[in-house]
Amino acid sequence: MNSVKTVAFLIALACTVSAPLSVEARQSKAAKAAPAKPLPKVATPIALDAADSQFLALRDAVRNDNAVRARQLAAQLKDYAIPAYVDYYLLKAEWKANGEEGIRAFLQKYDGMAIADRVRNDWLLDLGRNRQWALFEEQYPLFQLNDDMQLKCYDLMARQARGVRVTDDARGLLVNPRDYGEACANLITQLLESRQFNEADLWAQIRLAVETGATVQARRLLSQAGVSDKQAAQTLDKPALTLGHGAGGSNKVEHELFILALGRMARSGAAGVANAAQALERVRRQLSEKEAAQGWAQIALPAAQSLRPEAMDYWRASEGALLSPEAAQWKVRSALRAHDFAMVKRTIENMPAELRSEPAWIYWLARALMAEAGVGEMPAMARNLLQSIAGQLHFYGLLAAEELGQKFHLPTPPQALSAAELQQAAQNPGLKRALKFFAMGLRFEGVREWNWELRKMSDRQIIAAAELARQYEMLDRMVNTSDRSKQEIEMLQRYPSPHLDVMQNIAGQLGLDKAWAYGLIRQESRFILNARSSVGASGLMQLMPATASWVAQKIGMKGFAQHQVNDIQTNITLGANYLHMVLQGLNQSQTLASAAYNAGPGRPKNWRSTLAHPVEGAIFAESIPFLETRTYVKNVLANATCYAALFEKKPQSLKARLGTITP
Repeated sequence: MNSVKTVAFLIALACTVSAPLSVEARQSKAAKAAPAKPLPKVATPIALDAADSQFLALRDAVRNDNAVRARQLAAQLKDYAIPAYVDYYLLKAEWKANGEEGIRAFLQKYDGMAIADRVRNDWLLDLGRNRQWALFEEQYPLFQLNDDMQLKCYDLMARQARGVRVTDDARGLLVNPRDYGEACANLITQLLESRQFNEADLWAQIRLAVETGATVQARRLLSQAGVSDKQAAQTLDKPALTLGHGAGGSNKVEHELFILALGRMARSGAAGVANAAQALERVRRQLSEKEAAQGWAQIALPAAQSLRPEAMDYWRASEGALLSPEAAQWKVRSALRAHDFAMVKRTIENMPAELRSEPAWIYWLARALMAEAGVGEMPAMARNLLQSIAGQLHFYGLLAAEELGQKFHLPTPPQALSAAELQQAAQNPGLKRALKFFAMGLRFEGVREWNWELRKMSDRQIIAAAELARQYEMLDRMVNTSDRSKQEIEMLQRYPSPHLDVMQNIAGQLGLDKAWAYGLIRQESRFILNARSSVGASGLMQLMPATASWVAQKIGMKGFAQHQVNDIQTNITLGANYLHMVLQGLNQSQTLASAAYNAGPGRPKNWRSTLAHPVEGAIFAESIPFLETRTYVKNVLANATCYAALFEKKPQSLKARLGTITP
């Protein structure tokens, strides 16, 4: 059975209609059901022609600021299949000439479409840059996606210009200086000038900029604090000199520069952490209690991020310091590694509300409350927290369900899609535009149009759109689309297993868990056969060229050439063998091996060597220093748990799969 037919069969199987039964009975029935009638085929071939080539040329002309060429091409595309985008590129080519009247005409003509929201976004940026606040405030509530950090800062500037106090909103928004840009930088200046931000706010922003490596922003803010360019350069570039001069007696600015230098020094490695701690100890009596705590927090964060054992001592000395969101999260991770659930609880409770509401911190706060109550106890608040995320198919949702005594089992399959539901998806104008863009290789535009339509869909419509994506052999779109349904869950859309015959054969020979392998593929490539990462990894299992060659040599694959890496059989053979080798070298731990597949085999061994005692696999995963690898491991193992439930048709434990990681 080829891969497309395999997926069609699996999805059809999931959609069998049954009489009302218990959840357990329906799962059993779904597991044993005979193949259902295949879903109607609604996908039709998308042919490209000369007009599409002209459209691509129009797009390039606008990108190259060639307005004359853009007008010529637009004139030739009067009957093009996607007129909104022809008009959009023409509008962009003559943006200033069109002015407010032309932009309003476009927004009215294409009201409700994704491209109209894109134009409104561009217009709002112009209005903000030009401080046209009346027009900005008229248009900003109409901006649907509301995903532009610059516009959020302009919104606060507009409100402040009307005399509204925006201090609290600004403090909640301004937490990642790397995203600030012109708008947010000017917002801070405006807040300082109007005294809505005080000196403490300014230094908090400076510390945040230094902490996140946004040195340009840090230098700009330091100048606003009255710090000379020479002083700023010394603090940021030569922190040892600043620390050598001491804290400067009772001078507030010199104290703050000393604290900044502590953080810069601590980021230079293990010796830097030790030198920073010694420098702070030398001047401890010159600093206020709050300043000293802030200094220890500056040292604690890089120590925690490098998994240094003394990080907990620094965090304890920093009690009362103002922590950035990143620092607060790493304080919790350090406390988890030390099994200090009292610190876990205290730190999460002090997080900003938006951060505290993330599933990770809901789960770990519940665990801290359980630890506080004692073995076998489940306080009502902990139960409520766990129940709030336990139905969600992600790492923390699966763990929360297990704490409530519920291993993961397959949700009841939804009723089969009707021909009418599928036809409605196929005729959706936005999805049709997206499919056209995908066919032309315009992935950004395709994803924008596709996701715009999903925003207003019911669960049934989402499942139908996912099936449409499957019929066009876009499994990545199918997975991402199906992931959005809330009540009706189509597991075989969310967790497809294409090329199952190839995987079963290879995994069977190696004794490799195919659920784990599919969990990894789902995270690595989303089943895009020719996926290629920014660092050169290729294919379903995202193999680096050197890794592919090495594995081919190790397993005796004769005649291997790099161009073969996207071949399904070859990619799965090499990827599965490499995964098996990594697993063998890491004590059969899927947690460690998943980290190794992403970050290289040496790093998980180093991270493991920093442990003082055994920890749960979940705690190890939570404290992986690299954000990408931390997210990767969680997703791969949650995926694997879901795949195992599909393959084995019985409840699964994510906690068992994570295991315990020993020093």
